[in-house]
Amino acid sequence: MSTTTDAGAPAPTRRATYQDVLDAPAHRVAEIVDGILYTQPRPAPPHAVVSSRLGVDLGGPFDRGRGGPGGWWTIDEPELHLGEDVLVPDLAGWRRERMAELPGTAYFTLAPDWVCEVLSASTRRLDLQGKRPIYAREGVGHLWLVDPADRTLEAFELREGRWVRNASAQGNDPVSIRPFDAVTFALGDLWP
Repeated sequence: MSTTTDAGAPAPTRRATYQDVLDAPAHRVAEIVDGILYTQPRPAPPHAVVSSRLGVDLGGPFDRGRGGPGGWWTIDEPELHLGEDVLVPDLAGWRRERMAELPGTAYFTLAPDWVCEVLSASTRRLDLQGKRPIYAREGVGHLWLVDPADRTLEAFELREGRWVRNASAQGNDPVSIRPFDAVTFALGDLWP
């Protein structure tokens, strides 16, 4: 098995493979970024609550079409196979016009249209420096970064292969940000 590293640890001596992900302990989230296997514990409760609440706020109007336009799949912690990289964002969304049906596999090979990473001290560096460039390479159109410690949300759009910040919110600000700007919710509703 490839050397397992927490975010920010030295690189192993060989490129990780999907078998390394499968062999990782079941109680850890395993990802491959630029050939390196990263594992981390499941998210802590405050992190999980923020991610779950955001999924609820977006899932009703966009995934289910309740009080909103529908037309999306919004999924918690999907496993993404993007080239040799295996990523597990906190939330991801696909427009149904691009992915009419869910795959029959335990992972997705089609890059999402939107990704949200809930930042924590243990994953911040990997999310920002490791995963964000891969999302850009794969053409993910929208990236949200939610920081429970600072109670902020930063939203980015991919333009000509680069991330451009298009919105931010903090505290209890109202949130109506692309691609989910058809509804508004209070950012403060996410915080435990």
